[in-house]
Amino acid sequence: MFQDRLPQNYQILPSQTERRRKVWSGLLPRRSRAAFRFGISASVAVADLTTIVLTTLLVDAGYYYLHIAGAVPAPWDGKNWQLSGVLALVIVLTNALREEYAIDHLLTQKSSLQRTASLWLVAWAGLLVVGFLTKTTTEFSRIVAITVFAAGLPALILARVGTVALVRRSVTPASASVSRVHLVGFEEDIAAFYKSNEADALGLRVVGTSYLRRVDVGADDAARHAQTAEDLDLAVSVVRFLRPDDVFILVPWTETAEVERCIDAFLRVPSALHLRPGAVLDRFPDMQVSRVGRLSGINIGRRPLNLGEILLKRTLDLSLALVALVGLAPLFALVAVLIKLDSPGPVFFRQKRYGFNQQPFGVFKFRSMKTEQNAVFKQASRNDARITKIGAFLRRSNLDELPQLLNVVKGEMSLVGPRPHALAHDRSFERRIALYARRHNVRPGITGWAQVNGWRGETDTSEKLQRRVEHDLYYIENWSVLLDLQILLTTPFALLKTENAY
Repeated sequence: MFQDRLPQNYQILPSQTERRRKVWSGLLPRRSRAAFRFGISASVAVADLTTIVLTTLLVDAGYYYLHIAGAVPAPWDGKNWQLSGVLALVIVLTNALREEYAIDHLLTQKSSLQRTASLWLVAWAGLLVVGFLTKTTTEFSRIVAITVFAAGLPALILARVGTVALVRRSVTPASASVSRVHLVGFEEDIAAFYKSNEADALGLRVVGTSYLRRVDVGADDAARHAQTAEDLDLAVSVVRFLRPDDVFILVPWTETAEVERCIDAFLRVPSALHLRPGAVLDRFPDMQVSRVGRLSGINIGRRPLNLGEILLKRTLDLSLALVALVGLAPLFALVAVLIKLDSPGPVFFRQKRYGFNQQPFGVFKFRSMKTEQNAVFKQASRNDARITKIGAFLRRSNLDELPQLLNVVKGEMSLVGPRPHALAHDRSFERRIALYARRHNVRPGITGWAQVNGWRGETDTSEKLQRRVEHDLYYIENWSVLLDLQILLTTPFALLKTENAY
């Protein structure tokens, strides 16, 4: 048999060490990138731990300095540093398990501050339970513990804001820590991706793009398959050469055959494979694969509040509403007398509104308008002749809303939530504004996120209504106890701005 001489580059075979190095280089093409990402995550975790411990030590030193005539013990002499150490470990380890410190999470998570606050409350509750069960609560200063609880959360949030800002500033498409992404799809789909996304905002670097050609409508199945296979073979070769971290298939899910062929092709390369279902992801950015029983699906929205959140919110509502009703009893009596002296009619006015799950209920208000028999409902407007003298003051100061504390106690309303509208307006708004009815997925509130941001009063334009609904939906999607407390604390200041009140 005729044998030709081997080409020159095949005559010298690589050594075993060189082959091993090439294998490891293929498995770990960017070891420095992995180390850099780990360093960023570890730095954020260390910042959290240091903030908690340092806050405790400073509070402890200040307490002893003021309480024991200038005596400041060494940090290791007191018991409180042990408390801070345990607290810091609980928070850091929990965040690590939840991947809070992952660089992709730091770049995209919107509610991390709320999750941090929730974890802080849960960690302290756990420490109190453990201290009670082990009878060790007397070993720690109550003043120091309360001060650390009050000051530690703001310090932790400030530290997290600072570290996340540094991470987002340092992570650019040119940095070594970002994910290297390859895009695959039809030309129009890739163009739409570039139009609606910016690499700086996404925290990644696009290293390659493979375009799939559209097959002629009149082509038979064999020709269609051959052309797609040719394009995919070329794309796979490019991906093997570039070795990206992730491959995104941008082919619309409606084109099932092409999606299946892309999956089969790119499962052969050592990169993470992702599907993007067109514009659906842009509408629901937080969708995730979930499982209910043995059934899998894409979750595009969770229930507004889970059982624990409902109980927590209801406890807060009921306790604060009862305290407010007792404290405001003299004011209620004074307003009732003024209403009676100003015009004939009842003190309270009840009007049907839609509440949770669009169930109607009667909302309580101090009467601010003249009583008219068989009057057709019309939304009050500025300089409305029906408004009484005392009613004008009550509406301008929003004191007419205080009786809704009774609705809160009855469970028909919450202290904080989307403001309820009259039934006639509610049906009209639902036809005009997309997702308006989603406001009824939680109990309506006496005050809300829209009101403290200036969107209260008459909704006489589509822009005002749209902005109010946007703020209400933001509240529903980002609810937390801290957000409720923030709204309650800022409501009195918002009421001082009377440009939208009448």
